[in-house]
Amino acid sequence: MTPSKGGGLNLALILSLLLTVSTSALARDDFEVRQAQTRLEDANFYLSTSVAFNPSETALEALDNGVPLTVVYHIQIRRTKAWLWEDSLLDLQLRYAVRYKPLSERYEVYRLPGTTGRDFVTRDAAIRALGDIGEIQLVSQDALEPDEDYEVQIKVFLDIEELPLPLRPMAYLKPSWKLASGWSKWPLTP
Repeated sequence: MTPSKGGGLNLALILSLLLTVSTSALARDDFEVRQAQTRLEDANFYLSTSVAFNPSETALEALDNGVPLTVVYHIQIRRTKAWLWEDSLLDLQLRYAVRYKPLSERYEVYRLPGTTGRDFVTRDAAIRALGDIGEIQLVSQDALEPDEDYEVQIKVFLDIEELPLPLRPMAYLKPSWKLASGWSKWPLTP
């Protein structure tokens, strides 16, 4: 028996759809570091970065019900050709939180430690603001070897440890809470 032309076409169509769906599922980043710019001013390097957040429906529902979400920006400066075991020149973790304030019906984004920040009318505006971090002082130009190239590495993730205790076991087990970007690298340039 030989397969019919229609059966081969159907199989090819199904395989094509599966490949498309699996590729788009793999390509989806929960958090994506889109841009990182460094500048040199008064012999110090400063960083501005832009992150696109794509939180899960589970995380958004928790936020809308009063659960603050803490996002960690893990920033490192390393030699471009550094060995895995070499220490970073800078290893910094910045913590930001977003929370819903039901009495004022506003969202607030603030840097930790701290409890006050900027208010936003919509959740989307607050999440966009959470992704725009500017003017972080990194290192002094004197700390860099003149004949070496350096890069800034950034990873952003949701800190499950900052969730209320009753939510943590579920957050450890469900993929919808494991929100993170991979490491993104940019050359450290003035």
